[in-house]
Parts: sequence; structure tokens; C-alpha cells
Amino acid sequence: QEMDAAGVPVVPGTLAETTLDEARAAADEDGYPVLLKAVAGGGGKGMRLVREPDELEAAFQTASAGAQAAFGEPGLYIEKAIVPARHVEIQVLADGEGGVLTLGERECSIQRRHQKLIEESPSPALDDETRAAMEDAAERAARAVEYRNAGTFEFILGADGAFYFIELNSRLQVEHPVSELVTGIDIVREQLRIAMGDKLRTTGRAERRGHAIEIRINAEDPARDFLPVPGRVERFRAPLGPGVRVDTHLEDGALVPPNYDSLLAKLIVWDSNRPAAIDRALRALSELEVVGVPTTAAAARDILRTEEFATGRYSTGFLEDAGSRLPALAG
Repeated sequence: QEMDAAGVPVVPGTLAETTLDEARAAADEDGYPVLLKAVAGGGGKGMRLVREPDELEAAFQTASAGAQAAFGEPGLYIEKAIVPARHVEIQVLADGEGGVLTLGERECSIQRRHQKLIEESPSPALDDETRAAMEDAAERAARAVEYRNAGTFEFILGADGAFYFIELNSRLQVEHPVSELVTGIDIVREQLRIAMGDKLRTTGRAERRGHAIEIRINAEDPARDFLPVPGRVERFRAPLGPGVRVDTHLEDGALVPPNYDSLLAKLIVWDSNRPAAIDRALRALSELEVVGVPTTAAAARDILRTEEFATGRYSTGFLEDAGSRLPALAG
């Protein structure tokens, strides 16, 4: 099995720009299902899941066109798909001189169109042994490349508990607040300190407490396959109270243009345990007001109320499997 520099299994596949014939040969060798991904980008754009050989050619053309439209580069690579899978990532801070601090994991498996919708920390899917192994892998990888920055090592977690490295996001991610709330560490401030040349004051494993959940409030219509809907926000009121944080630029009269990402706000909650955090998230969503454009808030409420989310037994295919049972997606 292919390994990275830190000794972590890498999802097998052809990791350079590939032709259709090369993709077909790689898929035949690794076995279906496979994923086609854009060489020049990420965020789920230009990505296609191919379950059977007769789907490959059409998917290749569609993914290539999507990659060209999104990134100006049609090149694709192919990798083995892990199905069902969970998307779990490790937040790190590293000073480039061997100092690495891991801030635990974030569970990011609630997604639409391969883009995250709800994140939480800690992940309900990890036991202590797997969590330790994943953090060890991220620490070793950061040291191996002499990483200097805040960053996120992303992994696919299989149903058998095995995990596979997929990418390093060498930047601050949208979901970083959940790590801040469970560790008490201001990641932005630490990133600036690293940029100024300071060494980390603490290394190893950051202490964590409680449970945090982040919900992305997007200007999208869940009943229309999460279609982005620009417009004007007539009224915005954020929820308040202990353990509630809202990161946003919104105000009454704000314009949501069609040119940018549809993210309007991030609603983040913290409580002493996961059930309490879910309850707090539901209460905060009930208090949130966004009038003028459709949002993903109602869909998030539906998701948080499902048995799958309550028990923590969900995967990246959750919305595809459960969408018809969610009122906000049914219209």
C-alpha cells in the first residue's frame, strides 16, 4: 500500500494528470469505485465518483469540463474511492523548526456536492487509539516537510477504521472555530505569531474539553439541490447566549452577489458534551433570522434532528441517502 513521508497510507491512484486511457487502466487495476479529481483545484469542483466501467468516459469528460470552468485547467487525476467513508481532519500549528502542536480532529462528513456543511469536534467516529494514530501521523508529516503555519491534514476514514491521507490545506480553514472552542487556542493569533518567526510555546497535543459544532449558513436553496441564490438580505439577527459564536459580515440590507461563495455566516456552538452541544445548536438555529434569501439553516435543523446525527453514525453519503427524509430538502 502506498505510504506518504510520514508513513500514512495514501489513497491509491494515479496522482498526476491522466488521459482517459490511463484513467481506465488505473481504475481496472485498483478496482471500482474511483474518484476523478481536478489537478488544479479542490473544494469538490470537477470531482466525479465513478462506480462502474461504463460510467468512466462520460464522467471523465464532465469532470474535465468542470475543472476547466473552475480552474482554467482541464487536467484530472484518479484515485480509489473509499465507500462508505468519513472525512476527518487534524488541525495543526507548526513553527518550521520541529515544533508541532495538534489541536485534535474535526469531523466534516456532512457535505453537499463534496463541500462541508456541518463540522464538529471531537469526531464521534474516532476511538482514542485511532485519534492518537491520526494525530501522530499529522505531527510526523508536519515535521517531515518542515511545515511552518497553521494547517490541516485531511484524511478519509474507512468503515474498517483505517484512515488514508488525502491532502494538506496549508491555510486557515472555514471550520477552524470548532478547534478554537474545544482547545481555547486562538488559531489566527498563533498563525500570526508563527509568521513573525516565533516558536510555538506549547507542542505535542493541545488539551481539549467539551464539544463544538459549526453550521455553515449559506445562501442556497436546499430544496433545489442547494442551488446558490443571490439577493438582498432584508433582515439579519444573530442568536445570542453562552456558548454561541457567530462569524459573519451580514447586516440588514446586505447584498449577496452571484460572484462569490454563498457562505453568509458560520454558527458555532460549544457545550460540555455532544448531546448538549446539539441541543444548543438547535436552539441557536431557531433564533437565527435571515430574511430575503433562502438559506441552509432549516436543512441544518433537519440534519441535527436525525437519528444518524444523534448517534454519530453518518458518512459523506449522508445527504444522498437521507435527503428525501429531510423536510427542507423535499421542498
